Amino acid sequence: MKGYLCLKNGSTFTGEIMMEEEKPVQGEIVFFTGMTGYQEVLTDPSYKDQIVVFTYPLIGQYGVNEDDFESGKPQVKGVVMLGSAELFSHYKATSSLKDYLHKWKIPFMTGVDTRQVVKEIRHEGSQNACISYTEMLPEEETLTGQIEKVAASEIFQMGSGSKHIAVIDFGVKKSIVSSLLEMDCLVTVIPYHQLEELEQLDVDGLVLSNGPGDPKEMMSFLPRLKEKILQMPTLGICLGHQLIALALGGETDRLLFGHRGANHPVMDNNSGEVFITSQNHNYVVKKDSLFGTGLEPRFINVNDGSLEGLQHHSKPILSVQFHPEARPGPEDASWIFQQFYQSIKQPGREKMYA
Repeated sequence: MKGYLCLKNGSTFTGEIMMEEEKPVQGEIVFFTGMTGYQEVLTDPSYKDQIVVFTYPLIGQYGVNEDDFESGKPQVKGVVMLGSAELFSHYKATSSLKDYLHKWKIPFMTGVDTRQVVKEIRHEGSQNACISYTEMLPEEETLTGQIEKVAASEIFQMGSGSKHIAVIDFGVKKSIVSSLLEMDCLVTVIPYHQLEELEQLDVDGLVLSNGPGDPKEMMSFLPRLKEKILQMPTLGICLGHQLIALALGGETDRLLFGHRGANHPVMDNNSGEVFITSQNHNYVVKKDSLFGTGLEPRFINVNDGSLEGLQHHSKPILSVQFHPEARPGPEDASWIFQQFYQSIKQPGREKMYA
């Protein structure tokens, strides 16, 4: 059935729509540039309440399997594609992409000129949009509260390694926990609103997870976060990176249309090396806000010069705006977890890195 994708700036696109209900669905519209990885994107908590436009022209070729989910259900509000494969082929696949979206009642559109949609987003920025059976502008609405929707409701523990890592959950991806487990760590995942539980645990290191939305929604938690990250080796990933900067006195800003996709080049200021990263964020840390925080720029985005990571000048604190666990994307940055692990093994070093 014919449907409409309507952006807040008035742009309208048509395509074939599949929706369980007639009520329009609204969310922030963003795009993802990867050729693969749609399953991980759909279930990544950082995409909570967003309408995702897949730029690759054919999505769903390898179906959906039970292993590559980043959370227990899809987090997106809607999906926009040029084409979605009717037939799929992969030895692990258990269903088609369309059937998966239909099962979870996630509205989606096909036959949409996704190239033109992306041009609109790049020019006008990320904005509200709606998917509906009729042409209508989305409401004036600021999406908030996504973190509390995706974070765990209670503490849970995995693994049995010799080093104990606490992950503060703002919407953690499964593959971040998996990466820590692969290093033979005992991992305790703590919901962000239960930070006081850290007092009862003997942990060797702290990881601040990824998550959706504006990091400044977490301002009330920053004093407690600051206390903890100054006490032990800490790694911040995506939203966690932004929270470290805010907690220590830095500032964040919103990008026009964010960084999303699996092909963002990043340079390490320490080595001068460039590697390819997977990213998904709307907000960045402002370089000129770091004075007096003890934090120094460590990683820089090659494309636009934005800040991609920090390290503390005297404490074992490291943060990255990109996703070292990838999923989807290249694993060029997986060594970040090993660097973090080394800081736990040698907590008395004057600096975390040479």
